[in-house]
Amino acid sequence: MSDSYTLPLSDSQAELDVVGGKGASLARLVRAGLPVPDGFHVTTAAYRRFVDENALQPRILESLQTADSTQPVTLETASARIGALFADGSIPADIAAAVQAAYAALAAGDAAVAVRSSATAEDLPDASFAGQQDTYLNIRGSDTVLDAVKRCWASLWTARAIGYRVQNAIDQEIVSLAVVVQALVPAEAAGIMFTANPLNGRRDQCLISASWGLGEAVVGGMVTPDSFTVDKSSHAILTREIADKQTMTVCTESGTEKVPIPQAQRRTPAMEDAQVIELAKLGTDIESLYEMPMGYRGRQALHSASSPYHGAAGTGGGFSYRVAPAQRAYFVYAGQHHRTIAGSPLTALCHARPRANDPNHTRPDEGNRSQSWRSSGYFGF
Repeated sequence: MSDSYTLPLSDSQAELDVVGGKGASLARLVRAGLPVPDGFHVTTAAYRRFVDENALQPRILESLQTADSTQPVTLETASARIGALFADGSIPADIAAAVQAAYAALAAGDAAVAVRSSATAEDLPDASFAGQQDTYLNIRGSDTVLDAVKRCWASLWTARAIGYRVQNAIDQEIVSLAVVVQALVPAEAAGIMFTANPLNGRRDQCLISASWGLGEAVVGGMVTPDSFTVDKSSHAILTREIADKQTMTVCTESGTEKVPIPQAQRRTPAMEDAQVIELAKLGTDIESLYEMPMGYRGRQALHSASSPYHGAAGTGGGFSYRVAPAQRAYFVYAGQHHRTIAGSPLTALCHARPRANDPNHTRPDEGNRSQSWRSSGYFGF
């Protein structure tokens, strides 16, 4: 296991125990030559050192003693206590210096980045933690990046993540968390693609969905995106459903905000046919890289990013899809008409919503979670 506190995104040491599930997946995609924005990992060694230097582990375990997965209030109480411990903790100077140096090498001046959690107990064959840790978007400046990293570390202990580990008998003492920092894609449109159609189970079809702006409006169930079904052999577009897209998420000077989509754009497709076809081809390439069939796994589906949405926003009662995001480590596609389509590897489905009073932040919803698709063979764009 690497003892380095930061690693380049494509580093050969970027394995699950070092950079978490999301980070390891992104590293593999970069090494395969796929279009992923540049970035770096803050490794699990940095998390463990922070915990050790601030003597947090005994207090974390003490806070967990009364956590009962059948009693949500006990999970929230434990999470709040642990969150306060992280907020009060100090990042060791050598870790701070390593993160600041990596950020300076990545971002000219105070360029915007996305800061994403990547846990060691996520994206596993028998456990899917999608959306249970935090992501911060449009982060600028080294001090702000460090603060976002610390908040990502604390999100290993959200109420939902604690409860899920209890339910799945995952040892709370050994879990750890890495962080992925990537250049933020100023997407004009964003979405995901399933390389097997989740609506009918057809593996010879892919489903692409997209809407205007960053992906957060779709992640939060605030918009119904366009949907395209593509035949994977001929790359013919089989169906198009152009939605009345009313809300999008855009970057501001200090974060992101939800704004109305201009009337003229609402019924305009967020992607043109050539872009849809090109993405379908790229999805087939990625599916081949992972050398696995698409899989269905019944667990925890909510509203999620970039796919057809049916139901009231924020309730968890609809059917939609989401990239595990916090990862939202983006593939980038530049279309013939200079639109940028952004998205990320899909690992599972869940609902995320902006946290009150924090425009940079998205976190999981606590609504009804009944089932989910999960396979590292699915990817988003």
